[in-house]
Formats: sequence, C-alpha cells, structure tokens
Amino acid sequence: MLPYISEFVGTAILIILGCGVVANVCLTGSGMKGGGPIQITIAWGLAVMLPAYTFGSSSGAHFNPALTIALAADGSFPWEMVPGYCIAQFAGATLGACIVYALYKCQFAAEQDPLTKRGVFCPTPVIQNFTQNMLSEIVGTFILVFAIKGIANIVPLAGGVSWFVVFGIIVSIGMSLGGLTGYAINPARDIGPRFAHFILPIPGKTDSNWKYAIVTLFGPIIGALLAVGVFNIIPWAPAA
Repeated sequence: MLPYISEFVGTAILIILGCGVVANVCLTGSGMKGGGPIQITIAWGLAVMLPAYTFGSSSGAHFNPALTIALAADGSFPWEMVPGYCIAQFAGATLGACIVYALYKCQFAAEQDPLTKRGVFCPTPVIQNFTQNMLSEIVGTFILVFAIKGIANIVPLAGGVSWFVVFGIIVSIGMSLGGLTGYAINPARDIGPRFAHFILPIPGKTDSNWKYAIVTLFGPIIGALLAVGVFNIIPWAPAA
C-alpha cells in the first residue's frame, strides 16, 4: 500500500508546486505576476525533485504513468503494480490541481483571460499542429526516460544525488522544448489538472480542450517506450 500512497501524495505535491508556479506567474492579483518562463521552468524541475527525495525510497518516485509503463515494458517494474500506480498518479494530479485552485481562487476570479486560467492547469501549444505537438511530447519524454535509465549506469549517482540530476533533466527539457507545447511529458501532469479544470467552478473559464489531451496522453507513452527500447539495445559496458 505504501508505494501507491507515495505515488498519490508525491504526484499531488508535484502538481501543487508545478501548476502553482504557473498560477503565481500568470494570474492577475498574484504578487509574482510576470515572473516569466524561466521561473516556471526552474520551479517545475524543483516540483519533481522535492517529492522525489521524499518518496523515492518508498515508490521509486515515478509520478508519471509513461515512466511507469515504460519501466514495466522493459522488465524493471512489475506489471501488476502498473494500474495502481497510474490510478494514484492521475488521482494525485487531480487533487493537486484542485488545491492550486483553492489557493488562488481570488486570483482566478480577478483574471479576465479564460485561456490564462486554463493554462494554469494544462499546457497548450503556441502553434496548434497535431504532428509537431505530438513529436515534441515524444522527443521530450524520450530524453527524460532515456536519461533516467542512464543515471542507473553511474553507481555514485544511484542514491539521493540522482534526484538532483532529474531536476536538471526536467529544467533542460523545459528550457529547450518547453516553448513548443508547455512540455507535459507526463500524462498525469496534463490530464489530472485538465480534469480539475473541467469540474471546478472556475468563473469565466473556457472549455477544457479535451482534443489536445490525445497528444499529452499518447505522446509521452510513445516516447517513454521508445526510450527504454533504444536504451536496452545499446551494449552498455558493465557498471563499475
């Protein structure tokens, strides 16, 4: 039971900190409005790193259904635990987004732009192009999962230091690719908050753009599966 609880709480914290920084920087009435994409990108990296340090020893700190499925596909994680992990991740992400709304309720009421309100919960591509958007999510998640797998090849990083490296991976992907789609690279990170946007009584909100959820659901899963597939065909030297 502990691993599932860890994934639920860890993903909730990830979304509180991640969607929270978007609300902090973008919503009218926030003291940090205008902080910009650099603040958002660094904060998302920290949003992944902090719960990873807390729950890494109890669940492996997946917080991402694409990573969970990919690790099961390459034999690093038991398939029988995948449904429970994914349910915990989606549920935690939804709860985290609801908490962000509760914290910023006055700012949501003051904000006039419905797209800005939705953008707090789920990423939206600057240019709507299904093929390009899907490719961005595939490549971003490929790099994420491939790098996470590679960390295990470096014995000194196998402990707590590895979570700091994950922070660097998230920030690097965001700095380089985040301007294309908002780099979900995690189905729970998008669909959980998108569902929260759908059900919450947010004044003046627009639709939740469920059509785009196809990209954030399947793109990361495809990218993660490609990452473990490529990683496992490389003839790595035995770890020292």
